[in-house]
Amino acid sequence: MPASSSVQRLARLGLKLARALAFLAPLLTRITLGYAFLLTGWGKLTSFYQNFVGLLTDLGIPFPALQARFIGGLEFFGGIALILGLATRVFGAGLLSTMLVALVTAERENFVKAWLPTGDQGPLEIAPYVFSLLLFWLILYGPGPVSLDRWLARRLGVDEPGAQ
Repeated sequence: MPASSSVQRLARLGLKLARALAFLAPLLTRITLGYAFLLTGWGKLTSFYQNFVGLLTDLGIPFPALQARFIGGLEFFGGIALILGLATRVFGAGLLSTMLVALVTAERENFVKAWLPTGDQGPLEIAPYVFSLLLFWLILYGPGPVSLDRWLARRLGVDEPGAQ
């Protein structure tokens, strides 16, 4: 039995509205993640540097001082790039790798416990996991239409057909 015309019109209107607002999903995700990484990167490069080096040392990460500078820089400059939508997939992949390392080192025990039904927290309360999911989505979906990546792609004539 076909749906009534008023239900069809309402469904079409809802889909049209969702398409018109689809640019907000990657834009807000990029801005939120970018700002969070900008702040944590700045903290790692400045006031928390010694603490971060100590944490990396305790976790057995090789070359902890060098790694601390690299990760802090990646988070700070990667955060700025995400906000702007510049090299989104490249910086997203780099930041994702740091989140995966955080999950298997610093957060491993909490992350495993978060999946147990008896735990006090769930997986979405483990920040590196949430960041990983969002970064993975940005890597696959792309920066969205409101981004320097999209502007550059159009200027260079390499914009993907049907890109959102």
